Amino acid sequence: MANSVCVTGMGCLCAAGDTLDEAVTSMMAGERHAGDPSLFKSSQPQLFPVFAVRSLVPKAAEDVFLRTSQLALNAAKQAVEQSQWDLTELRKLKVGVCIGTTVGCTMDVESFYGDYRNGQDPEMLAIDCFVESNPATVISRHFGLNGPCQTIVNACSSGTDAIGMGAMWIENGLCDVVLAGGADELCRTTYNGFASLQINAAVLSRPFSADRCGLNLGEGAAVLILESETVRQQRQHVVAQGYVLGYGSGTDGWHLTAPHPEGRGLKQALQEALDRSGVEPDQLAFVNTHGTGTKDNDRVESLVLAELLPSTPFHSTKGYTGHALGAAGALEAAFCLAFLRQRQIPASAGFTGQDPEFSVTPVVENSAVVGDIALSESLAFGGNNAVLILARGEMA
Repeated sequence: MANSVCVTGMGCLCAAGDTLDEAVTSMMAGERHAGDPSLFKSSQPQLFPVFAVRSLVPKAAEDVFLRTSQLALNAAKQAVEQSQWDLTELRKLKVGVCIGTTVGCTMDVESFYGDYRNGQDPEMLAIDCFVESNPATVISRHFGLNGPCQTIVNACSSGTDAIGMGAMWIENGLCDVVLAGGADELCRTTYNGFASLQINAAVLSRPFSADRCGLNLGEGAAVLILESETVRQQRQHVVAQGYVLGYGSGTDGWHLTAPHPEGRGLKQALQEALDRSGVEPDQLAFVNTHGTGTKDNDRVESLVLAELLPSTPFHSTKGYTGHALGAAGALEAAFCLAFLRQRQIPASAGFTGQDPEFSVTPVVENSAVVGDIALSESLAFGGNNAVLILARGEMA
């Protein structure tokens, strides 16, 4: 058990809430806080609803960090506070940071380049801010940490991969503690990009429904404090919020944006996570799916679940948060642990009726959780797939 990976703190903010507790309460109430884009302007003829973080105001010119890093740091502060780490003591250990993102804040400096191309001489503040806004580095510097520091950019599996990577750092003795998670912001580039792929929905998304017509973009961040069980037990008063039992990754490289039609990479990642964790499929209480509401993604996930986990309840939480890209897997890992602790999962938001091609359907109402282990999966562009197996922690 010395290198078992426990979770002692969780922080999150997304459209569903500014903390994990707020988000879970909102989801259980069936609330869906979407609206028209307000953080950027787009020339798209059709407005697509998005799920924005309401508490974080648009970036001001004097801000030191860009929005993605602000989201990440906010979540990290929440997680550190819950973990009850004294920063002086924490800095004596080897503490790593691993954060997933996608576009992140890359395009937050678009106006700078526009001004430059138009012959103006814009202030370099925007570029200085961009250079200082690597989300993992921002967190590591803020807390004065001395371990490995990595930002993972692996499309929509980035947040899941970051937690899996952080867990492996602990399992292999590279770190005593890791701050792991994901962060991503809404921006014009991703909004227009998904519109060009014709997978943005003009209505609220309907994951796994027969009439599903695309995804809604979202934003947010979640950070988990991972530490070895040995380190946690030395702090006898600290409760384990949960455990990371296994991680699997599978890349099938089938298509730039579409999943393999038979879910080859997802099956590989799922089986690897089960094998590494020693968990049997019938031990899983539920699955938090990627569940974007797109035609291909939902069809492939349904196919794999029907084949490998036909009796396991599943749902999608993206109907409450939107698809937060690099942050999605981290948000959903935090949600899974929270659902396990309170022994209930929310209904899969937006579900309107079974697709006749699917032999399985998501939960349609808030449902009791029977068991202590859950699975969270992420499917990403490029055929990247990542899976976490998570266990319920102790009760405070």
